[in-house]
Amino acid sequence: MLQEQDPFNAYKQTSLDARAAAANQHEMVRMLLDGLLEELSRAEGHIEARQIEKKGNAIQRCINIVQGLDSMLDLENGGEIALNLHQLYDFCSRELMKASIRNEAAVLGPVVKVVGEIREGWENLN
Repeated sequence: MLQEQDPFNAYKQTSLDARAAAANQHEMVRMLLDGLLEELSRAEGHIEARQIEKKGNAIQRCINIVQGLDSMLDLENGGEIALNLHQLYDFCSRELMKASIRNEAAVLGPVVKVVGEIREGWENLN
């Protein structure tokens, strides 16, 4: 409830909504990847702090973002790049589940690395 009443969080959400509404497809993917990296960091902190419910919520948000990114792929026309991204997103989903089940922050490391590299690739697109 506090977040709903917090003017700063309301401003951040409004700003994010405005950016998303104006974003083209490439900008949207970059925004999702940035959000995923932020949520992965939160999930790691929750695991280390033994905040199980918060960890579960953060990992679920991560999985939702990964599934959203995967659903944006055009596997019929995207060729090898789309297939490779699909396989990387599948890897990330499986590792996120493993991190959640095991409560091991270290399992998130490879996911952060993969997502960071994907994000870097999108950053280099014009």
